[in-house]
Amino acid sequence: MPVFEPVFESTAERQPLRPVVPAAALVGVAGEGAGRRGLLPVLPALGEVLPEGGLRRGTVVSVGGGDLGLLLALAAGVGESDGGWAAAVGLPDLGLAAAAGYGLDLRRLLVADDPGPHWAEVVSVLAGAVELIMLRPDGPVAPKPAARLAAVLRRSGCVLLVAGPWPGAGLRLGVRSGRWFGLGDGHGQLTGRQVEVVAEGRGSAVRGRTARLWLPDEHGEVRAVAEAAEVIGTGEDVTSGAGAALERMAVV
Repeated sequence: MPVFEPVFESTAERQPLRPVVPAAALVGVAGEGAGRRGLLPVLPALGEVLPEGGLRRGTVVSVGGGDLGLLLALAAGVGESDGGWAAAVGLPDLGLAAAAGYGLDLRRLLVADDPGPHWAEVVSVLAGAVELIMLRPDGPVAPKPAARLAAVLRRSGCVLLVAGPWPGAGLRLGVRSGRWFGLGDGHGQLTGRQVEVVAEGRGSAVRGRTARLWLPDEHGEVRAVAEAAEVIGTGEDVTSGAGAALERMAVV
């Protein structure tokens, strides 16, 4: 199966991807997968909510609701690792400007927008070449193919962030509630989003953890909400129709 290279003229422009090299050759992009062990770094604010303070390599993390802001924030720490490559599979609505804003290096991001039913094969090829993969499958994932892919991830040390549910995911994160700030009565400018992030799973994550975060704040950064008084402008619950529309606009 061919693999793909990223071609960007700027941080906001995406060019078509094209087949370039055999899968075996791509392993050298990020180093030997078997040598990647331990934890993949995350942004400090997210380290507070993750039970181990980072993402355990070779595991699957389910991001409930497919929240793209949370997905990008979790992936942003990949640049701190040795190699620092990431991939996005099945996420045609992923905004590259938003990805760069969260801290992802677009020069080290491989993108396969529409793999269709072959997403599992694409993930298997990329797992030995990158540190982290963001994925949205094209439908519900059955336990058997999920288990086969989990074995590939364990061997490679790659982290898989799934936008949605995943059978047997060791860690599940989601946004319980959120509000956008900065818009008045039909006017204004978005200045940030406050959310409550929930993490739960197996082992050390079985009890669950929560944290209130800016995702992002007025400067585009992810950080903890220090005080309840730290509210800027007017807020709107993203569970409403208008708030959900604003959230989609922000990540495009």
